[in-house]
Amino acid sequence: MTQAVDDFTRRGPRDRLRLLCGQRRYGLIYLVSILAGMMIWLAISRHFAGFILAPPHKVIERLWELTLSARLPLALLDASRHMLLGFAIALVIALPLGMLMGRHRVIHDVFDPLVTLIYAVPSVAWAPFIMIWFGLYFEARVALVVIMCLFDMLIIIDAGTRNVDRRLLDVGRAFNATRRQQIRLILIPESLPFLFTALRIGAVRAVNAMITAELFLATVNLGAIMKQSAARFDSAGVLGVLFVLCVLGLLLQEILLILERRVCRWLPREAQ
Repeated sequence: MTQAVDDFTRRGPRDRLRLLCGQRRYGLIYLVSILAGMMIWLAISRHFAGFILAPPHKVIERLWELTLSARLPLALLDASRHMLLGFAIALVIALPLGMLMGRHRVIHDVFDPLVTLIYAVPSVAWAPFIMIWFGLYFEARVALVVIMCLFDMLIIIDAGTRNVDRRLLDVGRAFNATRRQQIRLILIPESLPFLFTALRIGAVRAVNAMITAELFLATVNLGAIMKQSAARFDSAGVLGVLFVLCVLGLLLQEILLILERRVCRWLPREAQ
């Protein structure tokens, strides 16, 4: 944060004004986009009965009730456990394997057909096997999150590593850089934009996998709220959970975008 403030103070007055105006413009567009979506939702909901499509204010009321009863916060907290653990496991696998595939043609040729074959299978189709291998509870939910995140992240990290300018690696070798130095000083910095893209897509897939696991395996947490609401024809409850998932995915995206702007300072503003 201190470094960001220092960078801002070192800018000229014109650059500061342009930066502030750009941030305000982005925030305004962001707000207008959300409000426009809410207005469209409200306009459409007027043509349907409440049990078919609840209006936004009914959804907010339902969310408030679920929050006051502590049911929604506890369900979200418990659901986040297997989401974060599965995402972390997928990243630990995808990062080194993706870099190896991108750096070594033989490894890429060995794993790429297998990754493509598995990636072509819908993630939900793995649910029966996951039930057999891991059961129906926490371990199974973690496994489904790993499967739904891993291959998207792996493909992007592989592409990012292969995108590294080979001339930079040649320069590193010319200066007698060790393999570890080449990875730390050239390979990782050059791959960072792709890595953050993989993290953003993986985070959204993790949210997707979280609710999928809770609906297709043992019905718990947010999945239980959705199923019970659907059984009562309570569309406000169902839409409330979907709204929470949308906000969670959006929040994770924004956090990673902010982190990317802080880390990848050498990239043009438009590229971040």
